[in-house]
Amino acid sequence: MHFKVILRILGLLLMIFSFTQIPPALVSLIYSDGNLSAFIGAFFITLITGCLVWLPVRRIRQELRTRDGFLITVLFWSVLSFFGSLPILFSAQTDLGVTNALFEAVSGLTTTGATVITGLDTLPKSLLYYRQQLQWLGGMGIIVLAVAILPMLGIGGMQLYRAETPGPVKDSKMTPRITETAKALWKIYLTLTIVCALGYWLAGMALFDAIGHSFSTVAIGGFSTHDASIGFYDSALIEMICILFMVLSGINFGLHFTAWRRHTITHYFQDPEFKFYLSSIIILCLFTLFVLDYTGTYASLEALRKAVFMVVSIATTTGFATADFAAWPAMLPFMLLLAAFAGGCAGSTGGGMKQIRLLLILKQGYREIVRLIHPNAIMPVKLGRRPISNKVLEAVWGFFSVYLIVFVGMMLALLATGLDQVTAWSAIGATLNNLGPGLGEVAAHYGGLPETAKWILIFSMLLGRLEVFTLLVLFTPAFWRR
Repeated sequence: MHFKVILRILGLLLMIFSFTQIPPALVSLIYSDGNLSAFIGAFFITLITGCLVWLPVRRIRQELRTRDGFLITVLFWSVLSFFGSLPILFSAQTDLGVTNALFEAVSGLTTTGATVITGLDTLPKSLLYYRQQLQWLGGMGIIVLAVAILPMLGIGGMQLYRAETPGPVKDSKMTPRITETAKALWKIYLTLTIVCALGYWLAGMALFDAIGHSFSTVAIGGFSTHDASIGFYDSALIEMICILFMVLSGINFGLHFTAWRRHTITHYFQDPEFKFYLSSIIILCLFTLFVLDYTGTYASLEALRKAVFMVVSIATTTGFATADFAAWPAMLPFMLLLAAFAGGCAGSTGGGMKQIRLLLILKQGYREIVRLIHPNAIMPVKLGRRPISNKVLEAVWGFFSVYLIVFVGMMLALLATGLDQVTAWSAIGATLNNLGPGLGEVAAHYGGLPETAKWILIFSMLLGRLEVFTLLVLFTPAFWRR
């Protein structure tokens, strides 16, 4: 383990992150909301800490190993969350305390969208902007941003990229050099954000809200500048724009890269994961519409509007709301939360286990059923025309098993804090899948939970963002052996 190199990188990343306090400080100046000192204080504390960590080891030059990448990734997300919570902690208008401030920062950076803050409509503009910015930075992964920057500082980034990038296949690169890959991802990410913001603005949102909501839409985060979320606007056009960009952001950004490079969209419909992702959303929308219409919850047209928006929002793990889905009839609330377990596609900003894993599990399950009839048949599991190796299938099943074990274990831990069953399982499901809204006591916000429960959920959000294994591997003795 190259601890000096790890400290050098961590110090550099903290110094870089400190400059993200400048935009909200400018917003505070523009709106004169009295929150400027919170961001200035956080800026200097983060910058000075980064300098103090970096200076003693600034001349160290060693190549990173894979395990170094895991440790840097986990340290960066946990340390960054702490420093990211400082403006929220320092703000005189919130008075949240350490636990709540950290919860909000972790929720933002992991793009979970769970909040402990109420009264968003009266919150300072700078703090509202800062929450949205945290989600935007976390959406594509700050590590990927760092990979684009650090090579200019003499630091290789491939190990970080492998540790951070979601999905079962981590070694595929869209361009020969990892730096170019990271830059391409961010160009696409930035373009989607700008187009989304323009769409919101032209549809009637105020410019401030349009920028803020574009950040959380493309990041699949779910934070809003209003307590009523997207429902605040009561605009079918705004909801349609939101649906479009939630769906786009839940798609593998590798497909977007190919569309950008080759100027074609035909490859989307040749990708098995995309077809499975789109089909599952359509089926969920139709079923939800049927139940809402059959039970008379809304008039037919209103049922269509609510069903499509909420299904896309929950299934992509965004977490925006135009209706209280927790109060919907029959099995709909439970079904939608289960849909969030599948989440977005691998290589997207979505949470959950990823569609590709669920697709592979279903295909392998079908193969085992057919093998009961033809026990000697050789039937490889295929994605499209490409056979999937048993090594990948074993990894998918291993991930699925650990994911469920972690879910059950953390749900039991929440129950031990005194929460009811519905609140406990939905809170873990919502945070582990980086969704945000749950059921029971966490349907609207997480502010009323015990502090112990909030710390459990902070850990759950980090587990979900780092896809479980990246964080859990640090707790194994084998990781620390030479």
